[in-house]
Amino acid sequence: MISNQLKTEEYNSYYRTYIDKAVNVDIVDGLKQNLESVVEFYLSIPHNKHDYAYAEGKWSIKDVLLHIIDTERIFAYRALRIARQDKTPLVGYEQDDYVISANASARTLENIIEEYKAVRLASIALYSSFDNAVLNETGEASGFPFSVRALGYILTGHENHHNQVIKERYL
Repeated sequence: MISNQLKTEEYNSYYRTYIDKAVNVDIVDGLKQNLESVVEFYLSIPHNKHDYAYAEGKWSIKDVLLHIIDTERIFAYRALRIARQDKTPLVGYEQDDYVISANASARTLENIIEEYKAVRLASIALYSSFDNAVLNETGEASGFPFSVRALGYILTGHENHHNQVIKERYL
């Protein structure tokens, strides 16, 4: 279990659920594996389910994928700032506001998948540039310490979490 390899001061305990769902010990390999499996998974979803939400007030499948993309951008940015020795505390973000503003219903799932691929390839390139010393750098985000490596595990674990929810509640 990856969370056993990280020190508790490398991440907010809230994110342990996501870190535990990271399937690979190597961050870059996990990001690459998920790139393929996530694209395949979303392409397999029937068209009539793309705008489906399992309950009133819940996100649609397209909303979920855009949320994954937005979160990856934010967490990769956090990793970059920490890796570059920026000691400025980073603020949090309100995910529900992002989902509302993203206007997923006006886009096709295929278009959102293309955006996902671009963002993921950028994250792979970023994490491929980090050595072990950089991966162990820590900074502050949302009032809690985070290491660059913990943020990388959160990326894959976060999307694994949401994809599991889609399988259980949407399909």
